[in-house]
Amino acid sequence: MMKTVRFLLLVLLIQQAFTPAFSQPNPQQLPALVDRELFFDNPEIAGSQLSPDGKFISFTKPYKGVMNVWVKKFDEPFDAARPVTADQARPVRSYFWSRDGKYILYVQDKGGDENFNIYAVNPSEANAPGMEVPENRDLTNLKGVRVLIYSVPKSNPDAMYVGLNDRDPAWHDLYKMKISTGERELIRQNSAEDRITGWIFDWDDKLRLASRSNMDGTNELLRVDEKGFTPIYETNVFEQAYPVAFQKDNKRFYMVTNKGDDRDLSQLVLFDPETLKEEFIESDPMKRVDFGDAAISEVSREIIFTSYEDEKERLYFKDKSYEADYNLIKKELPGVEFYFSRPTADERFWIIGAYSDVDPGTTYLYDRMTKKLTFQYKPRPNIPVKDMAPMTAIRYKSSDGLEIPAYLTLPKGVEAKNLPLIVMPHGGPWGRSGWGFNSYAQFLANRGYAVLDPNFRASTGYGKKFIDAGNNEWGQKMQDDITWGVKYLVDQGIADPKRIGIMGGSYGGYATLAGLAFTPDVYACGVSIVGPSNLITLLNSIPPYWESIRKVFHLRMGDPGTPEGLAQLEKQSPLNSATRIKAPLLVVQGANDPRVNKFESDQIVVALRERGFAVEYIVAPDEGHGFARPVNNMAMLAAAEKFLAKHLGGRYQESMKPEVAARLKEITVDPASVELKK
Repeated sequence: MMKTVRFLLLVLLIQQAFTPAFSQPNPQQLPALVDRELFFDNPEIAGSQLSPDGKFISFTKPYKGVMNVWVKKFDEPFDAARPVTADQARPVRSYFWSRDGKYILYVQDKGGDENFNIYAVNPSEANAPGMEVPENRDLTNLKGVRVLIYSVPKSNPDAMYVGLNDRDPAWHDLYKMKISTGERELIRQNSAEDRITGWIFDWDDKLRLASRSNMDGTNELLRVDEKGFTPIYETNVFEQAYPVAFQKDNKRFYMVTNKGDDRDLSQLVLFDPETLKEEFIESDPMKRVDFGDAAISEVSREIIFTSYEDEKERLYFKDKSYEADYNLIKKELPGVEFYFSRPTADERFWIIGAYSDVDPGTTYLYDRMTKKLTFQYKPRPNIPVKDMAPMTAIRYKSSDGLEIPAYLTLPKGVEAKNLPLIVMPHGGPWGRSGWGFNSYAQFLANRGYAVLDPNFRASTGYGKKFIDAGNNEWGQKMQDDITWGVKYLVDQGIADPKRIGIMGGSYGGYATLAGLAFTPDVYACGVSIVGPSNLITLLNSIPPYWESIRKVFHLRMGDPGTPEGLAQLEKQSPLNSATRIKAPLLVVQGANDPRVNKFESDQIVVALRERGFAVEYIVAPDEGHGFARPVNNMAMLAAAEKFLAKHLGGRYQESMKPEVAARLKEITVDPASVELKK
């Protein structure tokens, strides 16, 4: 319900063993080199949640080196907690309590394949025989199936509404599942004719709405009737509308929409599914960004506050009592941002997370009755906050005059002049970068780099026109938005034009390859992490459960089924301009990635190898779209850090744990051994 902030990873601070690889910038001016493990290894504690009845606090913490779920009684110290999950293959990254507080539920895939199953554990049970944790039950126990969670009904705490695509990989059927047994009951079957993409329940847990993706890319909201569906709201392929929650009387529902030529920024409205009448509620008072979120109380069923993500997040309170609590906490925690998260069922106790651009955060417990704020823990207590670098919001003009919002992090302790620069385009591309503690930005700034996080056109949050300006512009104007950010910083005297690097994941990996291939004179090196090199093979290999948005890809990227679209995608594929690449490249890939197939990285590596161009290649056999296991992430970062220092002149940490060094050898691939296999 509430917006949360993802805390970044940590260990112990080591300084004296590290030596700079280059003389610029002067290491005597920069803060001490911070161990990369403080930024990226497991946090000490993270992800705390209150059980609905307030009897327990759960959190994630390393168990035998892997992040798992732990539980303690409400008043116990954290060191009295016991583990309740014991996964040694992959960290447990997402979990929640059942409505009655009896079970902890979590999802897990195999090696990053994103085929998630749902697991349940009862923290009150004794440990399983021969185990240090209670029995963890796989409720779905399916292979090659991606399970979705639609609703956890308050009226029936032993039930969940889930989607399964075991019958048809492209479409999820709706089931009601008993948590205690895993028993499932089919509620609604889905198909290529129905094309249902989501189900919405009201406050009384009655199925009321569904969403549909049509073959032509349009989308519909449907009223669920006894004998079928009734379309009530339609948006075209470049518009968006989605329900937030029903109003307290269950008659109308809150919806975020940007439908119509008169709407650029999305708004919050109330919509009546019977009369089809729409009532405007709110849009950004500053007319700068899309509607963000509405935090709604499950006790009163009223909106507590609305939020907008601008240069920083802005909140607008509707509930005066919560606003008073917010202002009280703000006095106690000056100079930081904070958020309410995961309350008890009666909403008396709340988890509060406080953070800033230089501080990865502190977690507190807040009692709304006594107004007491109590310290709980710091996920990364050894991060030297005083040495972290501020993040600043900036704006600059692109090639066609479009203003591009971005964030700039400058290394602390040195003059912002003639610095090596690393550009970090975000993934998506339909996403955005935001303000806060960014582990990559801080890590790189500590090494002496300026770091640019551009929200290029097609980024979300800045209105429909800004997103649509990226249509069919992969590698073209979208890339200009990144290139012109480099030009801006060079013109400002901040960046050294001879020491510009680019690094990113997913679409950011594509932008890295595109930067090196389409603007070869701009960059001195690049690090592409799970980045597609061939847009045609990318579109031909998307997961089957993305069928509902295939048309969106074709309209926003290019349609490979038309001669014009095919020619465009070929032109925009970095693979087809690989002969122009002249800057050193490090390619990183997860072998099980279902979104950007390993073939995407293999293709660019082979293309460079065939022309005798040196390329470095890292492939983790137990990862997917990004690295979840810290040992893999640490190995990749150690290689990337040294690679960047070699070609851009920043500092790097030579030391690494023996297990990380061993893992780096295991996942480093000789380009000569790569064979192209789809």
